[in-house]
Amino acid sequence: MAGMDVRLSSARGRWILACVVLASGMAMLDGTVVNVALPKMGRDLDASLSTLQWVVNAYMLTLSALLLWGGALGDRIGRRRTLVLGVAWFAVASALCGLAPDEGTLIAARALQGVGGALLTPGSLALVRAVYHPDDQARAVGAWSGLTGVAGALGPFLGGWLIDGPGWRWIFLINVPLAAVVLAIALRHVPESRDPAAADTPFDQLGAALAALCLAGVSYALIGASGGVPAGGTALAAVLGVAAGVAFVLVERRRAAPMLPPSLFRSRLFSATNGMTLCLYAGIGGILFLLPVQLQVALGYDALEAGVATLPITVLMLLLSARSGDLARRVGPTVPLVTGPLVAAVGVLLMLRIHPGSSYAADVLPAVGVLGLGMATFVAPLTATVLASVEPERAGLASGVNNTAARVAQLLVVAALPLAVGLSGEAYTRPDAVNTSFHRAAYGCAGLFVLSAVLAAVFVRPRTVRPRLAEAPRPQCRAHLGVTAPALEPGEDARRH
Repeated sequence: MAGMDVRLSSARGRWILACVVLASGMAMLDGTVVNVALPKMGRDLDASLSTLQWVVNAYMLTLSALLLWGGALGDRIGRRRTLVLGVAWFAVASALCGLAPDEGTLIAARALQGVGGALLTPGSLALVRAVYHPDDQARAVGAWSGLTGVAGALGPFLGGWLIDGPGWRWIFLINVPLAAVVLAIALRHVPESRDPAAADTPFDQLGAALAALCLAGVSYALIGASGGVPAGGTALAAVLGVAAGVAFVLVERRRAAPMLPPSLFRSRLFSATNGMTLCLYAGIGGILFLLPVQLQVALGYDALEAGVATLPITVLMLLLSARSGDLARRVGPTVPLVTGPLVAAVGVLLMLRIHPGSSYAADVLPAVGVLGLGMATFVAPLTATVLASVEPERAGLASGVNNTAARVAQLLVVAALPLAVGLSGEAYTRPDAVNTSFHRAAYGCAGLFVLSAVLAAVFVRPRTVRPRLAEAPRPQCRAHLGVTAPALEPGEDARRH
């Protein structure tokens, strides 16, 4: 395979690292600041809350449905080629987002942006693992993780400044020059790599289509139920979504090369950890979808202040996630996977103190700090446990499935949470309504963290996991803001097996 002997210390090695870090950082920037931009988007476009939900979920929908497919495409046609295609696609879609004249165009462009993200996201880490000399791969992944985390930390400052200054459209338009730099480096310095065995594996187009239809139908029904969509349309979408989900399960059970092999879930530990992932990332996604709205609408923060308010979470993730992974390898994952979610639940409950007139130092900072501490405790052990729950040769596929589970959790919680807490229509512009709904959301998201801790206590046993954790890849802290929050990506090398 070409490029497997590139040394990290060489000029080419540094160019490759710069390429993948910029590509990942470009995708991360939008995830960092889109939530912060929602109030200003709503005022500028005169949009309802359901429209703003679709601004978030249109991206998450296509990204979630196509992430595994994007990893498989890179293995088949070349990881550099797929990365280049994804970056170019992402840049064009970002320009359409920035220039969108109305809400419908913006939502469509965000869906296209998710397709680009599904192509470039698996490719960045896959290239790191494919092109560097084996002796340098661990250091290269560590450098990629750290530098990408720095990009995540800078996102709130840059994004908040853009939203308050040139305007929210620039959080998308800034991707165009960044993409041009990535493309120039990739075409000149990055070698091609692919998996020769992948050519013999057919694409599961039907599975991808059914997954997308299922997620779209369920999301449309949940968002539509909040208002603005006739009851008949909401019911039809729900029926189609559920039917597509059932068909997806049946199709995947019968295909020779399914996108989501059912055999993975024969492992109780793999099933349990993915159930935990759904709970944890739904909790993170839900509370940090509404927190920027609470800070801006109810407390009067500007966009930069709201973006920077959650920066302690990113800092704690960068400082503590690797240590948490080391602790899990020494004592087993049960303790961090039980205590971490419980600490995060306490942090979310502390957000009940955030209301009009609250102080950042006394009320907001302790809450986000405790939440960040809990996340730093559980994220790396969760990833390592997922990888250790399957055979080593299936670790790439397992990490891709787990990453998709995290995205789906965020997608569904953004669709369902406003309905569950009674926030709909134009209510997101009223401080009293936002404050009441945010506090209801805090109870629900804390409950999701507690449920995850219960699953860990019941299903994660140190004796069955700990020996294999020593063989699992060292988890890296990658500050990911996706829809909502900084968190470790549960694996971006979404490869087909």
